[in-house]
Amino acid sequence: TPTSSSSTRTTTMAAGAGQDGALLALIGDEDTVTGFLLAGVGHKDFRQNTNFLIVDSKTTTKMIEQSFLSFTQRDDVAIVVIAQNVANEIRHLIERYDKAIPAILEIPAKDQPYDPKQDTMLTRVKTLLGINN
Repeated sequence: TPTSSSSTRTTTMAAGAGQDGALLALIGDEDTVTGFLLAGVGHKDFRQNTNFLIVDSKTTTKMIEQSFLSFTQRDDVAIVVIAQNVANEIRHLIERYDKAIPAILEIPAKDQPYDPKQDTMLTRVKTLLGINN
């Protein structure tokens, strides 16, 4: 049945992430993060740690790096969604990241188009599959 199939997929993905109910982590501009939060992906644990970082003009590269490292080390995060313009600021960390879970997903920023040539994970997948541009 469709319900048991999707339930199995969710459980499998979550088991790979270490827990049932794995989360998305978000790093991006206010509008992008707010959209995801309105869709219900926001989470705050008992220590008041959230699964998102809103990047604005006051956000330092060090803050972005710390959030990325924190999200990629959490057992309850299955996917880290990051706006590509923000990913470009910490490209050195993304290029060194070598785990399957949490997966890194770069998305277009509100005011900048997506450039697949800059997407480190997409480039790796294409290389593994032998796809040339």
